[in-house]
Formats: sequence, structure tokens, C-alpha cells
Amino acid sequence: MSNSSDTRREIPPGILLIRSIRGKDWSLSTYRYVILLVTFIAYACYHASRKPSSIVKSVLYPDPNKGTGLGLDPLFGRVFVKEEFGGNGNYRLIEKGWAPFNGTDGTSKLGEIDLAFLACYSLGMYAAGHLGDTLDLRLFLTVGMIGSGIFVALFGMGYFWNVHVFGFYLGMQMVAGLFQATGWPSVVAVIGNWFGKGKRGLIMGIWNAHTSIGNISGSLLAASVLDYGWGWCFIVPGAFIAVGGVMVFFFLAPYPEDIGFSFPQGSPSDLEANPKDEEANVRKETTEEDETRTINRAGSVSRTSVGLLEACLIPGVIPFALCLFFSKLVAYTFLYWLPFYLSQTEIGGEYVSVKSAGNLSTLFDVGGIVGGILAGYISDKLNARATTAASFMCAAIPAMLLYRRYGSISHNINIALMMVAGLFINGPYALITTAVSADLGTHSSLRGDSRALATVTAIIDGTGSVGAAFGPLLTGFLSTKGWDAVFVMLTICALIAALLLSRLVMAEIAEKTCKQVPVSGGRQSSGAPASQPLLSDRR
Repeated sequence: MSNSSDTRREIPPGILLIRSIRGKDWSLSTYRYVILLVTFIAYACYHASRKPSSIVKSVLYPDPNKGTGLGLDPLFGRVFVKEEFGGNGNYRLIEKGWAPFNGTDGTSKLGEIDLAFLACYSLGMYAAGHLGDTLDLRLFLTVGMIGSGIFVALFGMGYFWNVHVFGFYLGMQMVAGLFQATGWPSVVAVIGNWFGKGKRGLIMGIWNAHTSIGNISGSLLAASVLDYGWGWCFIVPGAFIAVGGVMVFFFLAPYPEDIGFSFPQGSPSDLEANPKDEEANVRKETTEEDETRTINRAGSVSRTSVGLLEACLIPGVIPFALCLFFSKLVAYTFLYWLPFYLSQTEIGGEYVSVKSAGNLSTLFDVGGIVGGILAGYISDKLNARATTAASFMCAAIPAMLLYRRYGSISHNINIALMMVAGLFINGPYALITTAVSADLGTHSSLRGDSRALATVTAIIDGTGSVGAAFGPLLTGFLSTKGWDAVFVMLTICALIAALLLSRLVMAEIAEKTCKQVPVSGGRQSSGAPASQPLLSDRR
């Protein structure tokens, strides 16, 4: 490399400032904690900016049976009820709604906006993944967050500009969906760059809680300003994610190499293999000469990116992407329809109110958080991502059937079965979108000289997002025929998701069996298959 000093990204300004204040640099472990925190906050901001549309639906399209709480946010329904019907002047708007959403086709228009957002989000994911591997992840994520904030806020400006044109709101959501697509591939790529495979499942399982934290934060922000007009519900979260983008610009280092850490043996996963030898494996550059000498090491620019087709050919990408299509379909069906199902189902001999149903449904997410952490921990211990994901999906089938069959006996049984279902449904969803994507993005077939983390993440989660759009759509149709039909559809999708991983599961089992075969004279038993791990870093 003739001019290797030009191939490294600039150190983030915030880190330079902290170095100058402290007079010394942080350790590798401290930097890893900072990266976890920054990416956690960043993606929580993304989810927070997606919440306003669910909160203002009841304002844009008021339910004719006012007082039942239909359309209110599940977690904070009581707050909104108290405010909405408190009688202050700002809430006269709720009685008539907001054109063009307050007509007889209002729910259809709101559904079209949601579908447009998800469609642009899933399609944009594929392009965003490749761009994330090609461009500077710090700048790419910053632009994505600030752009998301601008168009989320512009949707809310329709209230102040008195806009009643459906195309305006549709366009704002579509562009916002494209900018939102920059988030997930980027943050997963950064985490994958900093953390080795050895602890990746558990770390990402805990880290994935940012989704729930973001949803709660977005609801709180929107609720706090709803009294001043629904437009503020979009402007405040929009400003929130824009500020998060500024934080990313100042403090996010996408690669350890970008701030002077070198992994001589190739990747962070090598370090994880021998954690006690951290000082021997990681060399910190402290002088200008040392930095110049080690810049040759595959920094964040010198690595070459891979195309979508090449990323699809990485072993395991297509099966996991298709698996996530069906598993995310199941997860998002519960996300969008569980409160409605609870309000329409007799539990313990009585029907719960819509507000209570919404509050009750949040326990499904509590089970999901536990499931994500548990799936990551188990997959780390077994070193078998596919087997763990497939096992969880298989366990989700009886969990859903038991919930449908016995969830109506009492509130306590309903809560217990709901949390168990959430554990098994969201566990593989969280595992595949985090640890598995990071594993495949650093697969050994890339020979350590290519950048595919963001591209692989985009392919897998983009495919899953398409399924997420279909799930609620199918449920809206099937629920008119009875909830049994919905649960049959969900169990079939869960089974398909598990079956799509069967080949990878067999390969993992064969690998474990092969390792247990006794060796003689330094040669493997003739019955041992010569298979190699699909998701491990071969060194």
C-alpha cells in the first residue's frame, strides 16, 4: 500500500477530546463498553422514532365508540385516556379526527402508511447493508439517524401546516423508512467488529433489549407532548434520533483498528479464543511511528466490500434469511395483534378492557427479552446457532397452541403462557438478527479481507422485514374466520422456520459428533465426516 496512512478513518472527535482531557487512552475493555452503550442508544433512538404513529392513530381516526380506549398505546393506555377525555380544548380534535384519516376508509389509509413504511424499510435494508460495508459506518449511521429525524418531524409538521393531503404523509413515511433502514445493518456490523464469536450470542442477546427500551422511550416522549397537538408526537422523537446521530458522529468507532488497536491474528474472535492473553494478542499503538507502521492491517477502508450476490453465497445466509422471514412474521403478528386478541377473548370468565389488554400484552415482550438473552447464552455454550434457533422455533409451536387452548382459564395462566410463548418466539428472532448475522458477516469464506457484516445483516433482516409486513396483513384477513385459523397459520410458519434450518442443524450435529470420535495415530476414524463448521471462525 503506497500511502497507507490515507486508508484509515479519522478518530471520532469525541474520543479525541476525551483523550486530551484524560491525558491517556482507554483500555480495549472500556472501548467495548462504550461501543455497546453508543450502539444501544442509537438503535433505541430508531425504535423510539417509530412509536408516534401507533400513538396518534386514535387521534387521526377517532373510534366511534369513544371511551373504550380502542387504538391507544398498549403500555400507556391509561395515561392517554385520562388526558384525552379530560376536556381541555386541544382534544376537541379527537372528536372529529384529522383528514384524510377520519373518513370511512381511515383505518385503510393508516394501514397503507404502515405498509409503505415497512416496504421501504425492507427494500432499503438491502441497499443500506452494502453501502454500510462500503462507506464509513460512523458517517453512514449519522446521516441515517439525522435523515430519519428530519422526515419523522416533517410528518408531524403536517399538523402545524394544516396539511390534509394523503400523499404528503405517505411520502414522509416512505422516505423515513428508507433512512430507518440504515440502522440495523450498521449497529450489528459495529458490534460484530468489536466482539469475538466466543461471547457474541450472550452479549448481543442482552444488547438486543434496545428494541423494548426504544419503544418505551418513544411512547413516553410522544405521551408527554400529546396535549399540545399530535404533531409534537413526531417532532420530539424526530429531534431525539437526530441528537442520537450527533452522539454517534462524536463517539462511534466502527473498527478497533480505527482508534489504534490491532488484532494481529486477524479478528476480534481470535482474541476471544484466548481471553487471558489479551495483552499478548492486542497491540496498542501509542506513538505516531507505531501507528503508521500498523495501519497496513485491514482498517475500515482498506478492507474490500462484497456485493449482495457474493454475500448471499456465504454458507448459511439464505437459510437464516428465509427462517427469519417466517419467524419475524410470527413475532410481528403478536406485536400488532395481541392486544386486540386479548380484548376479544374471554379470560377467566370475563372480557378485559382494551386498556387492560394493551397493558397485559407487554408481558409478551418481557418474555421476549428473556428469550433473546437465553438463546444467545445457549448458542454460545453449544457453539450451535442453527440448532438453538430451530429448537426455540419448535418449542414455540406447543407454546402457542397451549396459549390458545388454556390461556382463557385465568389471568395468571394467560400471563404465564404468554410469557413462555414470547420467550420461544422472540428468542430465535433476536438470535438470528444479531449474533448469527455477525457470525456470517465474518465467515471464514471471506478470507478475512472483505467486509460483509452490514451486507449480510441487511439481507437477513431485510428478508425478515418482508415477512413482518405479511404477518399482520394475513392476520387481519384470517381473524374474520376465527382465531383458531390465525394460530394454525402461526404454527405452520414456525414449523417452516425450523425446517429451513434443518440442513444447518445436521451439519452442526455432525461436527459435534465428529469431534467426539476417538483418533488413532493422529488420523481421524474413517467414519468421521470431513464436515467443517458453517458458523465458526476457522483459524
